[in-house]
Amino acid sequence: MSVIHQVYGYFMPTVNLMGAGAAQETGKQAKLLGGKKVLLVTDAYLEKIGMAQEIADIIEKEGVKVVIYGGAEPNPTDKNVHDGFDIYTKEGCDLIVSVGGGSSHDCAKGIGLVAGNGGRINDYEGVDKSPLPMAPMIAINTTAGTAAEMTRFCIITDEARHIKMAIVDWHVTPNVSINDPLLMMKQPPSLTAATGMDALTHAVEAYVSTIATPVTDSAALMAFKLIPKYLRRAVANGDDFEAREQMAYAQLLAGMAFNNASLGYVHAMAHQLGGFYNLPHGVCNAILLPHVSRFNMIGNLERFAEIAVAMGENIDGLSTRDAAEKCLTAIATLSADVGIPSGLNALNVKEEDLPLMAGNAKLDACQFTNPRTATLEQVIQIYKNAM
Repeated sequence: MSVIHQVYGYFMPTVNLMGAGAAQETGKQAKLLGGKKVLLVTDAYLEKIGMAQEIADIIEKEGVKVVIYGGAEPNPTDKNVHDGFDIYTKEGCDLIVSVGGGSSHDCAKGIGLVAGNGGRINDYEGVDKSPLPMAPMIAINTTAGTAAEMTRFCIITDEARHIKMAIVDWHVTPNVSINDPLLMMKQPPSLTAATGMDALTHAVEAYVSTIATPVTDSAALMAFKLIPKYLRRAVANGDDFEAREQMAYAQLLAGMAFNNASLGYVHAMAHQLGGFYNLPHGVCNAILLPHVSRFNMIGNLERFAEIAVAMGENIDGLSTRDAAEKCLTAIATLSADVGIPSGLNALNVKEEDLPLMAGNAKLDACQFTNPRTATLEQVIQIYKNAM
């Protein structure tokens, strides 16, 4: 029997803390990592409302000093990274703590990568470009969607090129991830919806990825069960603790899936929308997901039918093709229920920009594991279908 070598990796933070009150452990974890002075990376809003200071107080109770950097923009830029790195260096920090959603975590990862390797963050675009580990990092999640607190993905906007750089590098996996649903209770409905649909996109793209394994499948399938059940509730009532807690688990599971099975054309295309127009990532994913899934369906009809079942759709008596269509129906219905815009026109995307974005999407690292190969013209058409 001839066997072709194919090695699959599994990447995950060393420590993952979950549940109500998990953020209270931040200071202890900082001490265990040997931290003496923390750069706490967050966004302007979380700094303004005092959440960043609350975490800083928890850390300082353990005798570890904290400097707060609130410069992570919604789509963090290379400038945000280097501004943060300058503070990290000037203040003599030796540990990074990120507080927020994907923007804060990605900005912090970028700072850590430059701190550990030198150069500019742009040097590390692509897959496993860094020779050395980043600075030690703890990531505290406040949204249920991006899973950036536990992945090896770091997405940074290159301001000069107006594109999002996909940095896929096991060195940017945080040492510790913290998912405390109590920190997620303050999310507004629109953010809850966008981040929740981001999590669903992660699970879908991982499940149909060309490098999916039984390990990643198990995580994705559980995410499919949790997200339709609890995302609607979390959007309807932000104080629904059970919904918040279960969505925290769902996004972590989806993160476990895509962190190891990677993604596809939804993310490759959404990155261009974010880099070109500075649009919210989760909303772009949600709009693109049904259209990319329709394109991908013939690449693995059985998998899309299995997603439909996991999402609660009844496929009794249906052909595999019709059962796969039920998956698209379930995705579109959930997206509409939580208030996602129906098309890119609502985001003021211009049709004349589509060829350039499609060309950039063809270069994005996420597209390599898509279940169906797309030509440039086909990517442009998917964008048009999503308008």
